[in-house]
Parts: sequence; C-alpha cells; structure tokens
Amino acid sequence: EVQLVESGGGLVQPGGSLRLSCAASGFTFSNYAMSWVRQAPGKGLEWISSINVYGGIRSYADSVKGRFTISRDNAKNTLYLQMNSLKPEDTAVYYCRKGDSRGQGTQVTVSS
Repeated sequence: EVQLVESGGGLVQPGGSLRLSCAASGFTFSNYAMSWVRQAPGKGLEWISSINVYGGIRSYADSVKGRFTISRDNAKNTLYLQMNSLKPEDTAVYYCRKGDSRGQGTQVTVSS
C-alpha cells in the first residue's frame, strides 16, 4: 500500500522559508517520479513541481519558479520541497504525489 506522509508545514511571515518533507513507503521510491501539488482555500489542486527518479530533471510552475526547490533522497525514501521568499498566495495545503496517490497534506500559512 502506497503511503505518503507530508510534514514541515506551519505559519510563516511573508518572505520567510519552510522545508517540506514527504516520507514514502509501500513502493520502490527510487523507481518513480514524484511531484508536489497544493490546494489553496476554495480552489482546486495546483501542480507546482516534479522531479524524475534520479533528481536530475526538475520542473516548476511559473508561480513558484525561482523560489521553490524540489529534491529527493532515494536512500531515505523522502521527497523535499524547499520554499523560500514565501508569499501570502502560497497559503495552501501541500501534498506530495505519486501518480494518483497523495498523502494527507501539510498546511502552509503565509501571513504577517
């Protein structure tokens, strides 16, 4: 059974940083590309970043490009999202995703 457990969210002021983690289990993590998506209040899911199996190919939505960095540690079965220069519009529940599976999410709130 695929399990994805996100952590690292919280309340941060505009301009601040957070690092999200996603612990994966139930599948061979190193065989799969992974993604981060988010859902802001009252809105649908928004794809924000993906990474290939070895971490050498990364892609970002325009809304986060230059501020967010996706990475992975295949030895630890963990996916990361480093978020810098956070804005109020980044407020959302953040999920890691493998195919159609995603975790329970972690809340990120950017507010002064």
